[in-house]
Amino acid sequence: MKDKEKKIVSPADDADDRLDIKKSVFEVNKELRIQREKEEEAQQEEIRRRIAEREKKRQEEYDKRILEEKKELMRLKQGIIEESEEIHEETEETVKLTFWKKVGNFFYHNKWWLGIAAVFVFIAVVLTHNVLTKKNPDVIVLVVCGDGTIGNAPKLKDYITDMSEDLNDNGKTEGAVYFIHRPDNAAGGYANGSDTSLVTQLNSSESVIVIGDSKLLEAVDPEKDLIDLSEMFPDNINIRSGRFYLKNTNFADRAGLEESDIPYDLFIAVRKPQQRLYTTKEEMEKTLEKDIPVLEKIISDLSK
Repeated sequence: MKDKEKKIVSPADDADDRLDIKKSVFEVNKELRIQREKEEEAQQEEIRRRIAEREKKRQEEYDKRILEEKKELMRLKQGIIEESEEIHEETEETVKLTFWKKVGNFFYHNKWWLGIAAVFVFIAVVLTHNVLTKKNPDVIVLVVCGDGTIGNAPKLKDYITDMSEDLNDNGKTEGAVYFIHRPDNAAGGYANGSDTSLVTQLNSSESVIVIGDSKLLEAVDPEKDLIDLSEMFPDNINIRSGRFYLKNTNFADRAGLEESDIPYDLFIAVRKPQQRLYTTKEEMEKTLEKDIPVLEKIISDLSK
């Protein structure tokens, strides 16, 4: 018996057959994808064509209508026709609002501006109120010294008031004491704000009468900034170096202090009118003219 012939398939041939099958599947998928893309592109092109036709038709109708309206307008201007069926005047319907709706509509559309205006009005009202209700003393005495006892003397303000009159014509007499404490430590004056307060007061015209000690003389130039009181009170034994010294006078009793509370270098001085940072010489002269009678009463009372 003859052996049946057997076909021997090598591994290499088998691999080639599988590769051919794979290639065929890949090519088929590729062709299908290309076909779908062409169909989709054709559909998109058809959609664009239809849109373009509609737009073209709409534009043609619009151009035709505009042309007819122009013709009708020319006929109206030439008097050929009196009315036109082509030209229609478009008028907006007027919406009638009630009073409260008008108010609400106004506030709604202007709320930001109204809010800003309200803030400014509030500030103006506060400032006006402060000005109208601010106390306006008839005379202000500035106290600048290193001893806090003097500035906080219990009767000093009342004494200044008693020596004054109703100089501002507001129906009452009121004196005021502005105390600036100058500590021995220079850094302390900066820390507690006394330096700033002193600079502000010395550059204003609110007060020209000053009660001070050596701490005041450190901040001013006596010859330049202070009036020589010996010219105003030539025979007063308490005036030395142009200043009225308060030791061994009635000042302790008038201020509600003990004589031992009054240091030997405590004095009364008067600031010279001159141009300053926050005021003018003329304003200081007005303050001096107003305060001179008060000064004369104080010097006379303390010299008894």
